[in-house]
Amino acid sequence: MTRLPSEFDRLYRADPAALFVDSAGRVRAAVLEVAQPTGWAALAPLWQGVQAELELPAPAIAVSGLDAIQLWFSLAAPVAAPQAHGFLAALRDRFLPGVPAGRVRLWPDPASPARQPAIVPALQTATGNWSAFVSSDLISVFSDTPWLDIEPGDEGQAALLRPLRAIEPAALTAALARLDAHGSRADAPASAPAPARDSAAPMAGTSTAEDDPRRFLLRVMNDESVDLALRIEAAKALLT
Repeated sequence: MTRLPSEFDRLYRADPAALFVDSAGRVRAAVLEVAQPTGWAALAPLWQGVQAELELPAPAIAVSGLDAIQLWFSLAAPVAAPQAHGFLAALRDRFLPGVPAGRVRLWPDPASPARQPAIVPALQTATGNWSAFVSSDLISVFSDTPWLDIEPGDEGQAALLRPLRAIEPAALTAALARLDAHGSRADAPASAPAPARDSAAPMAGTSTAEDDPRRFLLRVMNDESVDLALRIEAAKALLT
């Protein structure tokens, strides 16, 4: 028995008797995804912004196995589905203004209350590919192909979820207030760009204790002179 189910439940299960939605219609998971061809280039500022600007824990990053890259937000306490949707809608408006609305999908979705997100990782029968959680230093490899064609290892998936933390109620309230204030300042000048990240510094959730095989695979994955198929295989190896 792996730790993957317990890690997934720790972050996203609404209550012991339900997965995503409890008997009161509340949720602990909020999922935002952007469909191709926009890819990680559009989602990266949002993933970074929720941490740097809103001071929230990093959401999990996933490839859908179909056509999209997802961000999975964990809520420490269940909230009403409309509130979770409002949070995602505010993130979309703040960080994805240039992405066509049809390419952005939010869950919970009041327009489709019966729809629930598919558990990750999972085999997608429509494509024969797999959804999977992916680390921030690998996700760019999957921008054009948001799936794995082999089953990801459960222990590797659990390891990606283990350091993640849920958004506490007070932090969610503060983030919503900041997003609301930003949305109300339509005439305010654009905010100054965030300080450039030191390329040598690890991103949130990225391990710095890498052994030699991992370093080699990372070099292959990031080397644009290497054939794309080999770079993708290196990324897959890092997920197992």
